[in-house]
Amino acid sequence: MACAIWATWPAVQHVDDRYLARPAAGYGEAAAGDHLQLGWAFWLPGHQLETGGAPWVDPYSFRPEATAGPNLQGWLFGAPFWPLRHLLGNIWAYNLIVLLSFVGAGGVACWWLRSLGLVRSAALVGGLVFALAPYRVGQSTGHLLGLIAFLLPAVQLALERRRFVWAGLALAAIPLSGQIHLAMGAVILALGYAWARVPRSEWWKAGVAAGAAAVAAVVVQQVVVADSVVGGGRRFTEVDHFSAEISDLFTRGVGAGIEEFVFLGWLTPLLALVGLWAVRRKTGLAAFLVLAAVVPTVLALGANVPLYEPLWRALPPLRFARVPERLMPIACLAIAALIGFAVDLVLNHHKVSHARSRSLAVGGVTVLLVALALDLRVPVFGAVMPDRTNAAYAAFPGGGRLLELPVFNPGIHFGSVYLAYARQSPRERPQGYSTTAAMASELLSRGLRGLSCGYGSLPSDLGVRFVAVHRGLYRQSGWFAADCAGRAEAALRREGWTLLARDGTISSWEAPR
Repeated sequence: MACAIWATWPAVQHVDDRYLARPAAGYGEAAAGDHLQLGWAFWLPGHQLETGGAPWVDPYSFRPEATAGPNLQGWLFGAPFWPLRHLLGNIWAYNLIVLLSFVGAGGVACWWLRSLGLVRSAALVGGLVFALAPYRVGQSTGHLLGLIAFLLPAVQLALERRRFVWAGLALAAIPLSGQIHLAMGAVILALGYAWARVPRSEWWKAGVAAGAAAVAAVVVQQVVVADSVVGGGRRFTEVDHFSAEISDLFTRGVGAGIEEFVFLGWLTPLLALVGLWAVRRKTGLAAFLVLAAVVPTVLALGANVPLYEPLWRALPPLRFARVPERLMPIACLAIAALIGFAVDLVLNHHKVSHARSRSLAVGGVTVLLVALALDLRVPVFGAVMPDRTNAAYAAFPGGGRLLELPVFNPGIHFGSVYLAYARQSPRERPQGYSTTAAMASELLSRGLRGLSCGYGSLPSDLGVRFVAVHRGLYRQSGWFAADCAGRAEAALRREGWTLLARDGTISSWEAPR
């Protein structure tokens, strides 16, 4: 928990009324970001159960042009979010899940290292390194990848304890949460760990667990990705755009963006080399940890590695991934384990049989913990403006489909703001936010884009009864002329729409009867 507070400071001081997420300006309303997409995904299962709907689908987004899509990001954390939001509200509930993800990542990593025979202090150091791993922390500002990273050490722990069913469940949870890219690496990770640590007579059990996860990944890919805008795979130019550079491995600042943020720390690589020396006699484990640390790190460089493009073209699963860094949590875990072995080597070399030696050992480990916490500290969290109760959304009477202006492509993150306010008035909307939205949704967004500046007319076959105009979002995106919001409202008036309410930067309108 101390790691969680340290990583999110000073934003955590506003944990009760602001989102812990990537810094962004709201201009009078919720600030756009992937954290709003996660908040919607976490909120939806509980809402669906309360209203008698299926908790695994989103019946509101991209309607009517697409069928109700699966809500893969929501099921794992939707269960704790449901009671938390009733007790504390949406903001507190979301922030608690973010903070507790540090406890999960560090705690499970520490538990796994203890199962390998490391002393408590060494396992604690390894757990701290994984909890504060900059890439994992950066991805926790709005991406599910950082929050579910605890599943990786959970798989290793289950295999180490020969709990193969649990290993399979933890593995399958990764693709079933929509993290297909990480799932590919996690399956290979599990097979490699089984080779290094599981008796040959039980390899088949580990293989079954990995196979179940692989099947889950294929199913998710077919259900979610095959018919989406990326159904034919990504373009390599997208991969090139998101590829990290070698300098990013040693650069503490976020710079080009959170995806390319692959900083490893300056002290951690040196300690990992010491850990490799410590584990050298366990050849299987040593080889596993080295490969797990090096391969994802090299692959994170993507287009900057000469062999990556041929590999990307040869392996079909890779062609659906535009961010090469998504395997980095595996490298973070391996580095954390090696550092744990380095500390274990020192503590076992200097036996702490009497009180003074124990005091020196405790002091040394404490100094190391502080040094690592300082080394891994990255300023990625901000206290971000949330969605608050809004009279414009409360004014919508009864049922009816809602269109929000301005219109964005489904894969553009500004659409996340609409997901946040949708919790106040859940209803079908032609828009949404998803990088794997159906092609029909993207085509519709292109046709409706002119409405953002008052051009064109709303197709009657969409069945839209209400419109909400978000002036703050016009400013957030910076994509529209200064008078576009006014022109959009003027066009609504000309066509007979009635202004229902205006609250701050948001206005709500009802279609002519």
